[in-house]
Amino acid sequence: MTTLRSLITTPFTAADTTDDVLRGVDLRGVRVVVTGASSGLGKETARALALSGAEVTMAVRNESAGLAAVDELTRAGAQAPPRVALLDLADRSSVARFVDEWEGTLHLLVNNAGVITRGLERNRDGLELQFATNHLGHFALATGLRRALAAGASERGGARIVSLSSTAHMRAGIDFEDLQFERRRYDPQIAYAQAKTANSLLSVEATRRWASDGIVANTVNPGGVATGLQRNFSPRQKASLDAAEAAGVFAYKTVEQGAATTIVAAVRPEFAHTGGHYLDDAQEAYMVPDDATLADHPHGVKEWALDPEAAERLWKVSRRLVFD
Repeated sequence: MTTLRSLITTPFTAADTTDDVLRGVDLRGVRVVVTGASSGLGKETARALALSGAEVTMAVRNESAGLAAVDELTRAGAQAPPRVALLDLADRSSVARFVDEWEGTLHLLVNNAGVITRGLERNRDGLELQFATNHLGHFALATGLRRALAAGASERGGARIVSLSSTAHMRAGIDFEDLQFERRRYDPQIAYAQAKTANSLLSVEATRRWASDGIVANTVNPGGVATGLQRNFSPRQKASLDAAEAAGVFAYKTVEQGAATTIVAAVRPEFAHTGGHYLDDAQEAYMVPDDATLADHPHGVKEWALDPEAAERLWKVSRRLVFD
């Protein structure tokens, strides 16, 4: 007889902010990388961690935007002003350069950056851009920084990876037969959903492979937050989002509330030594069947996003796409 595990809970809710989660937390000596940290959720995540004493590296595509964010955080009183490092997740050489230039230990990697496209776009390797950026770039970054994370885990008793997914993952699992939309009709919403499912599967497999090194990985859903990520929404995508909000599927959060779940996964003791979980509104989300509708289960996680067999298969496919 199989005993069902209780879901992990925390004292926080959807209404809490990053500052609520970090109140009284001292992160001095903690080294952090946050991707996509020049705006939106990434910027707020970097701000909150830096103000709590963490040594934050803001990995950004736009250096001037990153430097402007650092100036803002410095004025806000960050104990250790963040540093800016260039990183284009869609470019394998850029990720490799970031990894090669990293020095010392790493205690926390926040895979925050993401893109949404209006139509089919490919990177220089011919890979569908949303999958290449949102998943493969972060896969390459995490695997490249594994030794630094393992050293950080040895130093402080554990290291963490936090990846941002989305309720959108409920729209699609991984189509292993046509990952790059070479045969099926391209739908940017389905492509984004596939990438967000991949973000969750990365946490599942990274934890399985690296927990013995003291590294755990978890996935978070920030909820509905109006950020620059939506600037490329097509009219159809905007209409879909508006309809979901009108139907009560979600309610918009502030950036501070949206990033709070990231901070929960990053610093709370409940997730210090356990991984492969999907968090929503600062709690571990319940699992729903793959055929469940978003309207009926706006806060769950689809089975396909936590499937260990799919996670292992995706890892192997990702290695071939990134390193071969």
